[in-house]
Amino acid sequence: MAGIDGHLTRWRTGAKISGKESKNSLGCGSPQLKNMKPTLIALLSTVLVAAAADNNMKAFPPAEDGMTRYVLQLPPAPDEGALKVELILGKTVKTDGVNHSFFAGKIEVVSIEGWGFDRYVLKQLGPMAGTLMAAVPAAPAVDRFVTLGGDPYLVRYNSRLPLVIYVPKGVVARYRIWHADPEAKPVPEG
Repeated sequence: MAGIDGHLTRWRTGAKISGKESKNSLGCGSPQLKNMKPTLIALLSTVLVAAAADNNMKAFPPAEDGMTRYVLQLPPAPDEGALKVELILGKTVKTDGVNHSFFAGKIEVVSIEGWGFDRYVLKQLGPMAGTLMAAVPAAPAVDRFVTLGGDPYLVRYNSRLPLVIYVPKGVVARYRIWHADPEAKPVPEG
């Protein structure tokens, strides 16, 4: 490799450049490169994940009219088998602030033919329902994020594929990461 002055340059710690010892070379053993390795690895990982995500997005069609597509690219994790992703779909509405409200609706898993990838579709957000506790009549309405009713909707954590969610316009997609306890505890006989 030719250096700035036209002489051959070696990229090793303490390499001789033009007959002199170099203090600024970035060889594999140099302190500068050792300090940069974690940053370079993180940067390279991010670029590779982003490139893979862009390539995988070709499988997912754009949102249809009246729908919105949300895309979640999860970062790599050391033990992805111990993680789950909760999909939380809903929207902010005015409520009385006392009752627990929820929307009717069902998330469907649709497999994309030819790719084997899954996408998550909420075709329509059903009517809002809730508990019927008496609220103070003069109390002001409050803004609350009201979600789909029922149990949490958990999907497998997978940093190699994007989570793609299609919802009606006006509906917002949120998520939460669930962590498994690393220790499995015995169940007592009874």
